[in-house]
Amino acid sequence: MKRENIRNIAIIAHVDHGKTTLVDELLKQSGVFRANQAVAERVMDSGDIERERGITILSKNTAVTYKDIKINIVDTPGHADFGGEVERVLKMVNGVILVVDAFEGSMPQTKFVLRKALELNLPVIVCINKIDRPEARPTEVIDEVLELLMDLDASDAQLDCPFVFASARDGYALLDLEDEPKDMTPLFETIIRAIPAPEGDPEAGTQVLISTIDYNEYVGRIGVGKVDNGVIRVNQDMVMVNHHNPDQCKKVKISKLYEFDGLNKVDVTEAGIGSIVAISGIADIHIGDTLCSPDQPNPIPFQKISEPTIAMQFLVNDSPLAGKEGKYVTSRHLRDRLFRELNTDVSLRVEETDTTECFKVSGRGELHLSVLIENMRREGYEFAVSKAEVLYRTDEKGHRLEPIERAYIDVDDEFSGNVIQKLGERKGELLNMSSNGSGSTRLEFLIPARGLIGYRGEFLTDTKGTGVLNTIFEGYGPYKGDIQYRKQGSLIAFEAGEAITYGLFNAQERGALFIGPGEKVYAGMVIGQNGKAEDIELNVCKTKKLTNTRSSSADEALKLTPPRILSLEQCLEFIDTDELLEITPKSLRIRKKILDPTLRKRAAMNHK
Repeated sequence: MKRENIRNIAIIAHVDHGKTTLVDELLKQSGVFRANQAVAERVMDSGDIERERGITILSKNTAVTYKDIKINIVDTPGHADFGGEVERVLKMVNGVILVVDAFEGSMPQTKFVLRKALELNLPVIVCINKIDRPEARPTEVIDEVLELLMDLDASDAQLDCPFVFASARDGYALLDLEDEPKDMTPLFETIIRAIPAPEGDPEAGTQVLISTIDYNEYVGRIGVGKVDNGVIRVNQDMVMVNHHNPDQCKKVKISKLYEFDGLNKVDVTEAGIGSIVAISGIADIHIGDTLCSPDQPNPIPFQKISEPTIAMQFLVNDSPLAGKEGKYVTSRHLRDRLFRELNTDVSLRVEETDTTECFKVSGRGELHLSVLIENMRREGYEFAVSKAEVLYRTDEKGHRLEPIERAYIDVDDEFSGNVIQKLGERKGELLNMSSNGSGSTRLEFLIPARGLIGYRGEFLTDTKGTGVLNTIFEGYGPYKGDIQYRKQGSLIAFEAGEAITYGLFNAQERGALFIGPGEKVYAGMVIGQNGKAEDIELNVCKTKKLTNTRSSSADEALKLTPPRILSLEQCLEFIDTDELLEITPKSLRIRKKILDPTLRKRAAMNHK
């Protein structure tokens, strides 16, 4: 049986192609907001970091009503680091809208998310967005998307997908570029025509596959999924089973049931096939679990989440300035917070190590882990992290394998030589190089994931901020050999105290400083980057010895170069394998793992 008054769709696209803005417009034009209501831009990006960076990190559910048909919409992230989110969400929907930028065209992440949708046999609506851009080239982009569909072995039905042209920012969609722009009606009509209504058997036993988990301080874990068969009701007795864990069979009770309406969750007493519901009251519900009627416990198949490729150590902060700025500083605080993150983030792994002071945290990429670090920092946690390292595997013959990324790079012609040289040093292999005729080049590389650690900042400097770097996980390949991450050494503080202008003035001749006068330092703290390859210890707390002829007022003439203030990402890129990044709600400090200079030198000698 089909349920004609419901459509379930996911919006998928590459980063920055306008998914979230498109959802905003669909919400506005379906009457979710009052006429006079002030609405924030990108209303779906509810997290602080999502708003600041303009990226979607967690998939979000919403629903609009058009001509008495309820359209459940899932907004998904575009970054490869959050690919785990996209994979799961597609199990909840009956079709996708693929958003493609009318200027940039088909990009690596477009291919990644489209492949996932085609594998699940989902019908696709292609929405060419940003046609209001002066340099837009919508007709060429249609050809690019069709080529991509052919590359991915799409079926004839999928190749025959409808194309819609839109400007999400200006709030209109067109079926033909010659049409007069009005509103989003053509897109709404296409959704209802091209996306099939959900099917299921209302008389069969209940089956709900949990595809995402929400977390709320008051009610705990909330499972979100689609009703595939039967009817789900409040106070119903169910069993929880899992396709990948055949032994699991747990009795549970549905205490609260919600459906989505606009941006809100609405209490309902029951929901039928095709409804996307949120369920609270089950403490240990996980993604991939199926809730079934006790008499028919059949789990729904569910693909395994992609494994993490990169790991960092999170340690209790033990520097001389520890515990002065953070609210949560102990190993118990750190442990509880990291394990709580597992409630909502499926692609993350947290492992305990030999010591209670240190945890190994693995994720999908640097961005994935840096978002977690930034969230913890804002919540008042104080801790330290090590340099990101990739997770290796071994094959049957005992050979070492490492994660390989496929990198697509768009740069102006003048910078391409420099980028090719830098990535060559990082064991990158150039596969393809094409010019688009307007002065820019597209490069395609296969490169070990560790070769990209710490490269993004350097890449932006090398291309004067104009280059675009996109990566996608390719798979595991043979170990490519050692890579030297950093050519320059660190400037290290020699003693604890407060940085003085006189000491900094002498230090700045050696390289770029990260601190200014008046900042607290300690022995073993990294205060700058040396121009040469070796580490140097400096005393920046040194004051001038005063005599009758040497007055302190002469110091006022000393001119300091403004320090280089590093962001969290830049710090994570800068630190070397023998360094840690100390993170507090107020400060970011780079330090050596071994603070004592004698012990540090001894360890370096032994290492050689």
